[in-house]
Amino acid sequence: MHTLILGATGGIGAATARAFAAAGHTLTLSGRDGTRLAALASELGATGRAADVGFESHVRTLLEASPELDTLVYAAGAAHPEPLRDADPTHVRGVWNANYFGALWTLKHGLGRLAPGGRVYLLGARPELVTARGFSQYAASKAALARAAEVARLEHRGVGITLVLPPAVETGLWAQVGRVPRGALGPDAVARALVADRAGEAQAELRIDG
Repeated sequence: MHTLILGATGGIGAATARAFAAAGHTLTLSGRDGTRLAALASELGATGRAADVGFESHVRTLLEASPELDTLVYAAGAAHPEPLRDADPTHVRGVWNANYFGALWTLKHGLGRLAPGGRVYLLGARPELVTARGFSQYAASKAALARAAEVARLEHRGVGITLVLPPAVETGLWAQVGRVPRGALGPDAVARALVADRAGEAQAELRIDG
């Protein structure tokens, strides 16, 4: 099977790439960091294509260059936590581009490139875990992603579109906060759950527990 992973240079994205490679998938990987992307692609014998998901043109070009896909994983994300009174326009745009608009462009240009029985995985967030001070834009963008996924399922009934809802995951994102929450899962646990889910029937949500 051919799998495309966007946000492959992040913690969850890289772990997911390794897990799908171990399961025998042919991989196309994408991320903004060209150096890290090239190293990961070389490690896994994958195709690497750099793209900034904040630009629709980048996502469209990436997907148009890909052959027919069986699985599409959107693992890009950003947080930039700060109080509403201090909301920085650059940070706000960065969060929404990574968490929502990149996924929107991926659905727009990717759903039509999936083989019959194709699957899409979107990395979401549990509302009860992100409704916290400083996380207004992160929580709002992930809520918007969840609603967009619901509508996408109505419009594309032949495709499995799964919103992935892990607990806190130990990735570089927490460097923006200052510390990793106690009990956070490693990204490998999320990656294993995705691979296991891909072997079964499609579901609207994949809740991952420790």
